Amino acid sequence: MKQFFRLFKILYTIWRFGLLRIVRDSLRPGLIKVILTGISWTTPTGYTRGESLRLALEALGPIFVKFGQVLSTRRDLLPLDVADELAKLQDQVPPFSQAKSIELIELSLGKKLSEVFLSFDEKPVASASVAQVHFAVLKGTEKYPEWQGKEVAIKVLRPGILPIIESDLALLRVLASLVEKLWRDGKRLKPRENVDEFDTYLHDELDLTREASNASQLRRNFEGSKKLIIPEMYWDLCGINVMVMERMHGIPISRLDDLRAAGIDFKKLASDGVEIFFTQVFHDGFFHADMHPGNIFVSVAPETFGRYIALDFGIVGALSETDKNYLAHNFLAFFNRNYRRVAELHIESGWVPADTRVEELEGAVRAVCEPYFDRPLKEISLGIVLMRLFQASRRFNVEIQPQLTLLQKTLLNVEGLGRQLDPDMDLWKTAKPVLERWVDQQIGIRGFIERLKSEAPQWAKLVPTIPRLLVQWLEANQKQGNTSDHELMLKLVLEQQKTKKLIWGSILFMGGLLGGTLFTLSWLS
Repeated sequence: MKQFFRLFKILYTIWRFGLLRIVRDSLRPGLIKVILTGISWTTPTGYTRGESLRLALEALGPIFVKFGQVLSTRRDLLPLDVADELAKLQDQVPPFSQAKSIELIELSLGKKLSEVFLSFDEKPVASASVAQVHFAVLKGTEKYPEWQGKEVAIKVLRPGILPIIESDLALLRVLASLVEKLWRDGKRLKPRENVDEFDTYLHDELDLTREASNASQLRRNFEGSKKLIIPEMYWDLCGINVMVMERMHGIPISRLDDLRAAGIDFKKLASDGVEIFFTQVFHDGFFHADMHPGNIFVSVAPETFGRYIALDFGIVGALSETDKNYLAHNFLAFFNRNYRRVAELHIESGWVPADTRVEELEGAVRAVCEPYFDRPLKEISLGIVLMRLFQASRRFNVEIQPQLTLLQKTLLNVEGLGRQLDPDMDLWKTAKPVLERWVDQQIGIRGFIERLKSEAPQWAKLVPTIPRLLVQWLEANQKQGNTSDHELMLKLVLEQQKTKKLIWGSILFMGGLLGGTLFTLSWLS
């Protein structure tokens, strides 16, 4: 019955915000379209299609709001006006009771609050669909005396959230199936795949140990950074439902007047933001994928003045070495206006069919990108560029890479921040040195040296085994009748007399080769 009433509410909401007209116009001809034509004359008007969808999702609750936020990143699937409207969705939910929050924290810690904290703010400082946050001050322990007086933030999962999520996901799957079957453009929008992707994001956010580990990885990646601060996790106090981390003090990046009054250099801040993004993506292959203004602060403390502070690590993205390589070369080719190389990379990576004509793809990419070069950020929109690229890509049957969806979302967030902080910034010129540095590290002299260093332990293990592997190969050939007398003699020599000499000879040879290479490279540089 609960599912039935929930479905009824969804249908009522669709009618209430005028979505029936949009649904009707998008359906294939048939009985359902005829029925909706008769019903939709009663639906309210005055909303654009993007506004209708956004308002409906807000009315249906936090899970649908979060789904809309994820959907807004799929500009390869949605019209630009709809994607822009969905990007306005705000995940604002009333907090749950203070007593319940305390109960959940004490249950996770296995102790009373007074045993762990000197003070605890019962009123939450933030509340969202999945969790809420409280501030507290730690007590020192025998094991961790340095904890005494440390300010922390405690994130607590919303009680009973899993059944609500599972129920709403089930309904979303039903709606996705209907969209795919009834809407003429339904298959291209891949509604069921999008719900599955959303399911993954949500369940990742329901495990706070995963979020804590994401934060620890980012903190390690940016250890010693002068541009980004990641809070420390207190692992002894973290669990699936509760996470305790260092409290961060700063000004939200959306409060521009406060930042200006504090003396923050907006141009440097915008440039640092671009560098942080490209460093995460191309150097680390691991990036914060939820960089909206609510999760970004700026430090005004004297020792860390002007640095970014990142929060909320429930959603992160990861890229393989192959992804990073193709993306970096694609970006550099774009920045150098080498559109033919962009087309070749798409074919080499398998993102377009192998029989695609390079000249045609090159021309399509040039037509999209050329008008936007040498312009400040205030005069261009990455959203529009991406949308037009996706429109062009459909003509060439480009396969949208799922692992790049979060990257696209994050890039748009970075663009939004840059537009706020420094509208005159040239995004291409700011990003290009970071990419060139990364490419040099990968395929230049430094990259060659680093790969030699990383491969050295493997060579150290492999070289002593060469005689044994050679003997095994000879034995296998002997059994097949393929071994000559010379090979048998070599086998005996290796087994009985020459093994040690060959091992040391191999080691000396590899050492000489490595030393000679390093000397040559240092002399050239």
